[in-house]
Amino acid sequence: MTPAEYQAAGLYDPAAPNAADRLALLDWLEERGITLAQMTAAHREGSLSGLLGDLALRPGRRITARDIAGQYGLPVEKVLAVSLAAGLPPRGPDDPTYIAADGQLFATFVGATAMFGEAATLRFTRVIGSSLSRIAEAAVSLFQVNIEGPLREAGGSERAIAEQNLRAIEAAHGVRSLLSDVFSAHLETAIRRLREARSDLVLGTARLVVGFVDLVGFTGLSHRCSPREFVDIVERFEETAYDTVAARDGRVVKLIGDEVMFVVRDPAAACEVALTLFGRFASDPAVTPRGGLAWGDVLYRGGDYYGPTVNLAARVAQIAVPGELLVTTDVAAHARRDAVRFEPAGKRMLKGFEDPVPLLTVTRRASP
Repeated sequence: MTPAEYQAAGLYDPAAPNAADRLALLDWLEERGITLAQMTAAHREGSLSGLLGDLALRPGRRITARDIAGQYGLPVEKVLAVSLAAGLPPRGPDDPTYIAADGQLFATFVGATAMFGEAATLRFTRVIGSSLSRIAEAAVSLFQVNIEGPLREAGGSERAIAEQNLRAIEAAHGVRSLLSDVFSAHLETAIRRLREARSDLVLGTARLVVGFVDLVGFTGLSHRCSPREFVDIVERFEETAYDTVAARDGRVVKLIGDEVMFVVRDPAAACEVALTLFGRFASDPAVTPRGGLAWGDVLYRGGDYYGPTVNLAARVAQIAVPGELLVTTDVAAHARRDAVRFEPAGKRMLKGFEDPVPLLTVTRRASP
């Protein structure tokens, strides 16, 4: 194509400061088989630099929900319901939004429904969808923050950004096999952990320590520091939480900004997790940790935990003062005392609990 054709399509302005840069990008796209219509559509959406990567991400002919329904013997409404459960934006039954490989989702749904029932399968699909959505956004953030951002700041060309985008998409294809292998490893760990923690009450319950730790001063901090400084604190908190909990054979259940919820089988290990988080921020003048631990039977469903023990741990954390780790008597009774010290903290009235709850504070023992 000629510059005049690009100009006529509204893709190129020879008088613009970035004219040479834009022309290099357009020629590069054409060399790789991109049509003028595709360029124009991407330009309207503001995604010209990402066009080739977008096409490489999910190649193949697009099909509709009605096509999928016919292939797997499902009502169209069911195809749309499964897509929604997977966290994918709802589309019309005749919109060409799927590719042939998407059929695996619906084939698996049919098989899983026969084994577990439709309601349970849809709930599990929602867990998969929400988890993969986070992974996908983390991947996009990884590229934008570490590749695209620095490249733009350095004055990189549109073509250079487009090339890096394509390279990142090609690298992302390797994540698929990684996810499969890591999932198998996590499944093995989850089976062992929950088998060892299984409660005598009923299947689907486990006896665990539930912990909550949050950072006091976090909300005000977002208004006082730069975005980079704020993100640094968030990342330090998340990294410490994930690494510390995993090192003690536990699991981070959820992490929302300034608060982490985790579960660990061993009460002493749970104390170590919380105290490590405390130590990581002990010298930080901007935020101060506080936390609470409770030990008992919990119900686990959909990757989350429920029940009185969870509520108790959350309430205990809420009444702790900055720098204080409070635990229930059950935690103290089942934890080894060689590394930590428990001190009575009195009985406290907690929201949702009729009787005062006796609590203890936890600190590390000084090294001899």
